[in-house]
Amino acid sequence: MKIAVVVDSNSGVTQAEAERLGLFVLPMPFMIDGQIYLEGVDLTQEEFYRRMEAGADITTSQPTPESVTALWDRLLGEYDQVVHIPMSSGLSGSCQTAMVLAQEYESRVWVVDNHRISVTQRQSALEARDLAAKGYSGQEIKEILERSGGDSIIYITVDTLKYLKRGGRITPAAAALGTLLRIKPVLQIAGEKLDAFSKVRTMKQAKTAMLTALAKDLAGFLGDPEGADSYFQVAHTCNDAMAQEMKETLAQLYPGKPVEAAPLSLSIACHIGPGSLAVACTRQLKELA
Repeated sequence: MKIAVVVDSNSGVTQAEAERLGLFVLPMPFMIDGQIYLEGVDLTQEEFYRRMEAGADITTSQPTPESVTALWDRLLGEYDQVVHIPMSSGLSGSCQTAMVLAQEYESRVWVVDNHRISVTQRQSALEARDLAAKGYSGQEIKEILERSGGDSIIYITVDTLKYLKRGGRITPAAAALGTLLRIKPVLQIAGEKLDAFSKVRTMKQAKTAMLTALAKDLAGFLGDPEGADSYFQVAHTCNDAMAQEMKETLAQLYPGKPVEAAPLSLSIACHIGPGSLAVACTRQLKELA
């Protein structure tokens, strides 16, 4: 059975990477000053941040039903089934839309809702690809990924509160006070939502807080204190030097596993702005051990 794995660009997988990785990417749309752009198609990271810094009005959206089914139809001309992995249903309506659309495909399209986003969503797509290569069906892949959906965590620190305020994540008063006190919040994505985790004053303190929290999670709900059976990822928005530094730190703390480092998807960057840094961990599937 031939299975195509589709992931949206919230995962951070680029169109060029998708071909190399054996995946297919559904680009997420953005409205910038009244005009629609597609991430990775006619909107690059460089252009996005240039427009953001210039004060453009930027909002995110979800793919149109027509764009989703057009991709599925094209793939089903060559593949027996499609496994579609959108961003977490707790953060976007695109997952629910895809699930409704899949009902018309009579078990040929399987939509996964495992509450992942960014680098952990990317890891799910890679796992789906590898499970398909081992002979698992689309339904089995969906069940495995959803069953293990909680086996991941992301911590993010932002350089400025400006964009969280703009997106309504914090009040203007809190943003003004936080800026005055030079507070850098550390945020957590665990499952369906983005939550506040802690508050620090410097990026150095933020890095320490994230690494400490990661170690606690590995020893706790992930059940892998040495990190031997986990994948580690670093992501950032216009903060490559610090991301590479964090990558090296993780590699030293948890040797034996490669650490991926890549820019955060623009859908996340839209809400947190440039200068952010994220660390993530995903427990390896036992089916792929």
